[in-house]
Amino acid sequence: MFDVAKVRSQFPILSREVNGKPLVYLDNAATTQKPQCVIDSLVEYYTQYNSNVHRGAHALADQATRSYEGARESIARFLNAQSSCEVIWTAGTTEGLNIIARGMSQQLDAGDEIIVSELEHHANLVPWQQACKYAGATLKIAPIDENGALDVDAFAALLTERTRLVSIAHISNALGTINPIKTLATLIKANRSDTLFVVDGAQGIAHGDVDVQALGCDFYAFSGHKVFGPTGVGVLWGKESILKDWPVWQTGGEMIQSVTYQDATWNVLPGRLEAGTPNIADAIALGTAIEWLATQDLEGMRLHEHALIERAHELSATIDGMRVFGRAPERIGVLSFTLSEGHPADVGFLLDKQGIAIRTGSHCAEPLMGRFGVTATARASFSIYNTLDDVDALFEGIKKAQRMLG
Repeated sequence: MFDVAKVRSQFPILSREVNGKPLVYLDNAATTQKPQCVIDSLVEYYTQYNSNVHRGAHALADQATRSYEGARESIARFLNAQSSCEVIWTAGTTEGLNIIARGMSQQLDAGDEIIVSELEHHANLVPWQQACKYAGATLKIAPIDENGALDVDAFAALLTERTRLVSIAHISNALGTINPIKTLATLIKANRSDTLFVVDGAQGIAHGDVDVQALGCDFYAFSGHKVFGPTGVGVLWGKESILKDWPVWQTGGEMIQSVTYQDATWNVLPGRLEAGTPNIADAIALGTAIEWLATQDLEGMRLHEHALIERAHELSATIDGMRVFGRAPERIGVLSFTLSEGHPADVGFLLDKQGIAIRTGSHCAEPLMGRFGVTATARASFSIYNTLDDVDALFEGIKKAQRMLG
């Protein structure tokens, strides 16, 4: 049995109250809470060895550098990267995707094609829109079905000799759909072996093993705060054979090899894509978060989260006027819904008064909302530390909100 009580005990924020009620935190797709070991990691850096990394000739700099690069190695192991130099520190998923999109815009020709899906977060849509506009390329949108599952046959039909890049979310932030990444990788590479395959891993990283070799992608981007780590830090993983010559994203210190007043040459990986003083403390703490996650019962975690969303779907069938979006066969614990009695923002407000934290709005997926004919939904999203009691509390809260709105 998965020991959720043991997991919960490591997250100090879960013991607090909100509006006089025990906190029921169901906004995990937006950001996850942090275990004590991650909090301790941040405190230790700032109180024991705060220093810049790589070139300081003193003990604090040496300790900071070893911890910083050790975190990179921990993440490389977790992702099954071939080398730690393939792990590029970023500010988060959005920056990682923009690094690829900016570089790709310099390599596209007029008439080339990029494919995304109807499921995408704005961060995995707008950068490709801009890259295509810059180069005169075409952006294609792979459709989903009424359950929110990607139509794989329709996706395959979009692949042509002009397909230069495909970028797909590992998991939808708005619906919880798990996309068949390995299947897509096979289709993409069979169509054209040099087509680049990018995976937006913002939601995927916290829900089990992410083996980039097995997935078959060329890039995988994620944010630290989605995987029990700090905000403001993330990772772009990419194959060394591709990243070593990728157009630089920012210029300045650290990413250079040599500089004259007339020109500059670039550093080797990973430095060439990491300009300036990095987010040292948060990178170290993200390494701690990844190491913590790696020690968990990942299979038990998946089964536990599956039980949570199954309970939520069962209870949703008992609520009159509740419309649930996203019933793909493969999904994580995301329940996106509307109530006939009121706007999602009103529902979220009334749930918050009961200590229940959810998210409302378009979830940075306006085109997807339009696909289902709504402008917003209420979204409850579950994580490793949520319980069946949390699910029950959500639905009791929904019933109370209905009565108040009705």
